[in-house]
Amino acid sequence: MNDKKELQRSLNPMNVWAIAFGCVIGWGSFVNPGKKFLPNSGVAGTAIAMILGALVMMIIAFSYAYMVPKYPKAGGEFTFTKMCFGKNAAFLCGWFLVAAYLTNVPMNSTAIGLIVDGLDGSADILKFGFHYSIAGFDVWMGEMILAMGILILFGWLNIIGVQKAAIVQTVLSSLLVVCAVTLCITGLISAKASGINMEPIWGFDKAAAIEAGATTENIGDFAHEGTGGIMSAILATFAIAPWAYVGFDAIPQAAEEFNFSFKKVSFIMMVAIIFGCFVYTSNNTVAAAALANWPDRVMAGEWVILVAAEELLGTFGKVLIGIGVSCAVLSGIMGFYLASSRLMYSMAREGYLPKWFGVINPKYGTPKNAMIFCVIVSLSGPILGREALGWFVDMCAIGASIGYFFTSASTLVASRRDGDGSPFLKAMAVTGVVFSLAFMVLQLVPIPGLSGVHFGKESYILLVVWIVLGLIFYLKERKSFGAGKK
Repeated sequence: MNDKKELQRSLNPMNVWAIAFGCVIGWGSFVNPGKKFLPNSGVAGTAIAMILGALVMMIIAFSYAYMVPKYPKAGGEFTFTKMCFGKNAAFLCGWFLVAAYLTNVPMNSTAIGLIVDGLDGSADILKFGFHYSIAGFDVWMGEMILAMGILILFGWLNIIGVQKAAIVQTVLSSLLVVCAVTLCITGLISAKASGINMEPIWGFDKAAAIEAGATTENIGDFAHEGTGGIMSAILATFAIAPWAYVGFDAIPQAAEEFNFSFKKVSFIMMVAIIFGCFVYTSNNTVAAAALANWPDRVMAGEWVILVAAEELLGTFGKVLIGIGVSCAVLSGIMGFYLASSRLMYSMAREGYLPKWFGVINPKYGTPKNAMIFCVIVSLSGPILGREALGWFVDMCAIGASIGYFFTSASTLVASRRDGDGSPFLKAMAVTGVVFSLAFMVLQLVPIPGLSGVHFGKESYILLVVWIVLGLIFYLKERKSFGAGKK
C-alpha cells in the first residue's frame, strides 16, 4: 500500500479544462431558460448579461493566473487571502467559498429527477413510494433514491483516485459540448426556428402575468420596457453571473495535482469561460426561437429547452437534451465535489477546520474525509427538492463573489509587495475588486426600481444559517489558525 500523504500530480490540461467547464455548465444552462432567464431577462437581456458576465470573469481570471503560480497549493482563494490578508480574512473567504462550491452539488442532484421526468413522458417511473411537498413541489421517494445513489457513486469515484474521476469528467464535458453545438446549429438552420418568436425580447413580469391569466397574445402588456425595465432585465441575470460562471475558479483548488506548467492556467480558464458563455446564451436563444408561444410554456412551468429541442428534432431532440443535461449535471457534481473537498482539505491542513477534514487516503492520495462530508451535505438536495434551486443559486453567487473579491484584492497586495505586477494586471485586479463588490451589492441590497435582482426571503435565511455555522467553526478553531502543515 502506498503510504504517501500528499495529493498526487495526475491532472493534464484537458482534465483541468473539463473540471472547470463541467463546473461552469450544470443544470442551470438547461433548466433556467424557462425558470429564470426568459421571464426575467428575455433573449436580449440574457445574452447581454451573460456576455458582460463572461467579460468580467475574464478580467478576474487574470488575477487567478497571477496568483496560482505564486501560491500553487490546494485551497486557491483561501490560500491567496491567507498570504495577503491574514488568518481571519482567510477563514471568511474560505467559508463562503465552501458555500459557493458545495451548494452546487445538491443543486445539480435535484435536476436528476427532472431529466427522467422530462424524458419518460407520462410514465412517471420515478414517482413511487412516499412523497411530500416543499414550497409547492412534490418530492418523491423514487427521485430521492436515484439522486442519492448518483451522489454516493460520484463521491466514491472522487475518493478512489483523481485520475479516474478526471477521465470521467473529460468524457462528460466533451459530450456536453457536442450536444450544445448540435442544438445551436439546428436552431440556426431549422425553418421551425424564427427570431419573431423572441418577443418580449427583454422578458416579462411572470408573477403578474400568471395572476392576470395572461397568454402569449397579450404578454406584451407585462413586458419589461423603458430604461428601468431593460436595466432590471439585464441586471437580474448579470447579478447571478458569479453563480453562472463559478467553476473556472475551481482550477486553483487542484493546483497541487497539476502535471503541467502553471503558465497554461489563464488559457484554460479563458476557454472554459468562453464555452460557458456560448452554452448559456445558445440554449436560451434556441428555446425562444423554436417556440412561438414560449411565454405560455414558461408560465405553465414547462421545461422549455426540452420542448424546443423536440420541436426542432423530434425524438432525437429529446435524446440530445437528455444526454446534454445529464452530462452537465454529472460533470457539475464531479467537478464541485473535487473543488469542495480540496478547499476543505486545505483549510483543515492549515488548522482552520478540524483535522478530520485533512485526512488523505494513503492508497489513492485523495482527501477522503472531506469528500465523505461533501457527500453527506449534498444528500440534502434530493430531500429539499427542486424549489430549493433558487436558494442554492443565491448562496453560490454570494460565495463566489467573495472569492473573486479576495483574489483580485490579493493580486493588488502581492504585486505591490513583490514588485512583479504590470500596470495592466493591476488595472484588471482593481476592476475585479469593483465588480465583485457590485455583485455583492446587487445580490444583498434591495435597490428601488430594480425588481427580481436581490435575494429572496429563503436565501437570506440560508445566508444567516451559514454565517452562524461559520461563527461556530471560527470560535472553535481560531486558536489553531495557521498551526497546521505549511
